[in-house]
Amino acid sequence: MAYVLLGELATQCRDYPPAKLDIRLLVEEDDAGLRAALLRFGLPAHVATVIVPPGAPRTKPRALNLALLEARGTLFTIFDAEDIPEPRQLRLAAARFLNAPSELACLQARLVIDNPGDGPLPALFALEYAGLFEVINPGLLRCQLPIMLGGTSNHFRTEAVRAVGGWDAWNVTEDADLALRLARAGYRMDDLPSRTWEEAPITLSAWFRQRSRWIKGYIQTLVTHLRDPVTLLREAGIVPTLTFLALALGSVFTALGYPVFAAALVVAWHDGSFLRPDGPVGSLASALALVVSVSGVFALFLPPALGALRHGAPRLLLWLPLLPLYYGLVSIAAWIALYDYVRRPHAWNKTTHGLKRSSTYRPLTDAAAIPLPPRPAAARY
Repeated sequence: MAYVLLGELATQCRDYPPAKLDIRLLVEEDDAGLRAALLRFGLPAHVATVIVPPGAPRTKPRALNLALLEARGTLFTIFDAEDIPEPRQLRLAAARFLNAPSELACLQARLVIDNPGDGPLPALFALEYAGLFEVINPGLLRCQLPIMLGGTSNHFRTEAVRAVGGWDAWNVTEDADLALRLARAGYRMDDLPSRTWEEAPITLSAWFRQRSRWIKGYIQTLVTHLRDPVTLLREAGIVPTLTFLALALGSVFTALGYPVFAAALVVAWHDGSFLRPDGPVGSLASALALVVSVSGVFALFLPPALGALRHGAPRLLLWLPLLPLYYGLVSIAAWIALYDYVRRPHAWNKTTHGLKRSSTYRPLTDAAAIPLPPRPAAARY
């Protein structure tokens, strides 16, 4: 992991002035292996290792708050150690912030699954991400509506994150919570058309641990912000609040109810009551179920298909017929999350990385193929 991490740091730093960088590697105190590996490398002056002391909660947002206390830059970027950002992503984000109004607090880069060739599960994960980061998120952000941040390749204005109190250390999807708090404070987010390659879990057990943590975090975020819905409406606005409910509440309830609704639809279709309802109430219920079913089919298949084509990965379309089964797994993860929320709400299920066997990322090795950065402005000092 240390070799991968330092290699990606070198890629990003090659196109950004080292004097303008303040990189912090957040390492848990008991991660002796990574700490020893980092000590063997001569880290440059703008890279420092921050040891996260033991304590509760043992979560990513707790470590991020520690980094936020020490941050010296006007921009604050999060990269997970295993991720591979495109070259020039930092420069692109900095240029966007330079020319944007101060209420722009966050840019979300587009996450791409790096290992769809490792089996059906990573391939379906890649389809899901293609729909989310190539279609849904850019569309919502174009309408200046909040999204559920991806947790990595987030580029923030440091002062904006500090203004809303940093991250909730007890929330296991701190990115979703922070996105809504930024919206409530009057800030907005935007899409950054630069990709970051991310490894998908290749085993069901790892996938369930990751997905159940995400859904548990959505439940935490809903409970936190819906304690006072009137204040939420007043601060965020009606349309952003409804968007948040559709994304967070909709994700939780549709996942929990997916098997129930699917089973009821199959039974109604099999016994004929779906197309031949009894009475006006039955007709209304069947019409509503038909609208929901058709809308659900479009919502299930259209964004991933468009996203795969926009990303230039048409081979992913071969996995589209398996998406209903994939979302059946999401439903199982939702029920695990609900149980976990009651039993241990703040436990962080870590995802094991470094297991991928394939990769779609192709780094630029020819210096002539790397776009030249813009000419520096004249010195003013």
